Amino acid sequence: MSRDTPSGGGSGYPRPVTVRLPVFPLGTVLFPGLVLPLHIFEDRYRALVRHLLTLPEQRPREFGVVAIQAGWEVAPTAPGGRPLPDDDVTLHEVGCTAELRQVTELPDGGYDIVTVGRQRFRMGTVDRASAPYLTAEVEWLPEPHPPDQADELSAQVTAVFRQYLGLIRADPEEEASEQLPEDPTVLSHLVAATAALTLADRQRLLAIDGTAARLRAELRLLTREAALLRQVRAVPVPLKELAAPPTPN
Repeated sequence: MSRDTPSGGGSGYPRPVTVRLPVFPLGTVLFPGLVLPLHIFEDRYRALVRHLLTLPEQRPREFGVVAIQAGWEVAPTAPGGRPLPDDDVTLHEVGCTAELRQVTELPDGGYDIVTVGRQRFRMGTVDRASAPYLTAEVEWLPEPHPPDQADELSAQVTAVFRQYLGLIRADPEEEASEQLPEDPTVLSHLVAATAALTLADRQRLLAIDGTAARLRAELRLLTREAALLRQVRAVPVPLKELAAPPTPN
């Protein structure tokens, strides 16, 4: 995922409190303002793209991206290479809409698409039968206006994130030239999406309501990760030796 030019979250058109939304289960967590390219090859999601392309231009062409909690990470396909049915996966409740920005139709009937994360939501009732793909009733999750302390938290997260980038990148100049957003909400989404966190950590950050609370959680995670990276660097043997299997006695 990469950055778009996001607002603090949400989109520019009015939304009802709840809406039925197509749902795309993925092994990743999407955040508002982040770019997510996808290669669409399964028939059910080809049908989803075709449906979105038939919508009037004034309507949002979007679907919900929801991270898989259990199922596909164990067996992504059924015997014979067929996709597993969506019934065989357990999904997280909180996801993010992906707005269709670019579509390239492929000779085999598939698509390469580029999407941008827009607004967080919580899934309600899931319908597995009305369409080839999942749909769900979703409730939009607001992003409250950041309180005054968010600016201070943003400065702290920016400083720790720069230290973290310096530890994971070989070229210090690359870290120094990194442009980080000043908007606290946008920063909170960018850090959550780009730090080397587990899917579970990312999901917890996505589910947090409020910029300040998300920044506090990220400050704890980044401090933890930076401390671990410093310990690894202090190990007096090459990392490749640590990864090698032990030799028999």
